[in-house]
Amino acid sequence: MNKITILIHCKDRPNIIASVTSFIAENEGNIVYIDQHVDREQDIFFMRLESEFTHESFSTDNFKLSFKTELAEIFNMKWRIYSSERKPKMALFVSKYDHCLYDLLGRYNSGELNLEIPFIISNHLDLKPIADSFKIPFYHIPVTKETKEEAENKQLELLEKYKIDFIVLARYMQIVSGKLISKYTNKIINIHHSFLPAFVGAKPYHSAFKRGVKIIGATSHYVTEELDAGPIIEQDVTHVSHTHSIKDLIAKGRDLEKIVLANAIKLHSTRKVMVYNNKTVIFS
Repeated sequence: MNKITILIHCKDRPNIIASVTSFIAENEGNIVYIDQHVDREQDIFFMRLESEFTHESFSTDNFKLSFKTELAEIFNMKWRIYSSERKPKMALFVSKYDHCLYDLLGRYNSGELNLEIPFIISNHLDLKPIADSFKIPFYHIPVTKETKEEAENKQLELLEKYKIDFIVLARYMQIVSGKLISKYTNKIINIHHSFLPAFVGAKPYHSAFKRGVKIIGATSHYVTEELDAGPIIEQDVTHVSHTHSIKDLIAKGRDLEKIVLANAIKLHSTRKVMVYNNKTVIFS
């Protein structure tokens, strides 16, 4: 059985859904999921569809070609078709914080994440023992102001060599340059606490504690050249009170970071996110 996922967005107009579903039927496919959304302000139509094909002669490449000429060009669609036969490849970038790395590798090892992790990159050696324990290749690429361009070139070489589909910054404490961002537009996922920009700096939880915050949170988003301003994929919050110490706030924040990042990765890797004008449409 061949299963494909189709993502579409285009100017809204009548007969899009009927045309797409008829095309699937004509190609002997069975639709197992379909959802759509119309952005009334932008007048843009979005759709996500999953379909199964059981006949032996089915070819994903031929299907894409027919879809392009018979539908996409007629409706002027922006579209992507993904086959379930190939798991997306995710590269992890880390520094010294280990909570997100442990969580993701645990989920990956248990089969919760339907993807491949060919390697981990870090600008420090601190987390190498974790990678070794999960038997995942670890590449140490130090980054300084003087060597940043050279380091990023090495990163790009590895990303291309392993045919990486997307990157996750699992508390990677370096600013990614425009060169990498342009190569992986809307394919670099970051996680940070949701105090930004209210509590910037090295110790946001200390600043938040002094202000007596009542809610803390975490945000996962795609990386853009404007720092921490990319399209948001996933967010969550938890309540705190005067009884919580700074240590409690940090612990709760890290728990949220793990959950929010894992959920964002699941949404991205299962092709449930569409980006348009720095906003996201998230399908269920």
